[in-house]
Amino acid sequence: MSNWKTDHISGPPRIAVDHVGSGSLVVLMHGIGGNRTNWHDQLPEFGCYFHAVAWDARGYGDSDDYDGDLDFGDFAIDLARLLDHFHAPRAHLVGLSMGGVIALDFVSRWPDRVTTLTLCDSFPGFSHISDEQRREFIRLRQEPLLAGKKPKDIAPAIAKSLLGKSPPPEVFERLVASMSTLHKESYLKAISSLANYTRVLNLEAIAVPTHVVVGAEDTLTPPATSREMARRIPRARFTIIEGAGHLSNIERPEAFNSAVLGFLHEHRE
Repeated sequence: MSNWKTDHISGPPRIAVDHVGSGSLVVLMHGIGGNRTNWHDQLPEFGCYFHAVAWDARGYGDSDDYDGDLDFGDFAIDLARLLDHFHAPRAHLVGLSMGGVIALDFVSRWPDRVTTLTLCDSFPGFSHISDEQRREFIRLRQEPLLAGKKPKDIAPAIAKSLLGKSPPPEVFERLVASMSTLHKESYLKAISSLANYTRVLNLEAIAVPTHVVVGAEDTLTPPATSREMARRIPRARFTIIEGAGHLSNIERPEAFNSAVLGFLHEHRE
């Protein structure tokens, strides 16, 4: 039995969240192929010390789909609504992959609403790549779905590419199950929106305590990428999770929780 509560933040679109605990707000944000269940190894642990919240981003999980195109900044607006819903003037933001880009976008818009940043297996957007590279990124990820496949058809291959060298079978199965529930149309929008997010993020201007975390075996956003990001952010901490790929919080939850909670404890309000 879970020991967290599921709520919905009024919309549009309506946003589903799992949350537990009390005190300073910690918001956990999944990657482009995930949902809030990806953080279920973190919620009980984090909820012992903080008010821990894991969301389904718009168009994911039990959150609503939406009409029209997706501007990547819409995620930051939804995050502001989440903070308002919980009457939190600011929060600790923990984002994995796309969730980390959302956190970076949010802190660039509302720096006073961020207590700390934890960027997990992430990257600072796509402003550095060419239009041709951007189109190719979108094509490779959208083509199978546009050709008629469903998320569940592509989930096993993608899951295998994201995980480390020897993940436990249950981790692979959990990731496949998560990706199989993707909302196809919203996922297609998210791919385009992320790839076309060309806002230049000034990492050197980030003034909140920041922790960059990466799996040692992450091939999508490798340790070298995270190390460079940490170098550019003033006084950022850098942690490598051994034996983990791109989903470090799911593959090695004990090591991940220890590292991230240790950082958050240092900056509790």
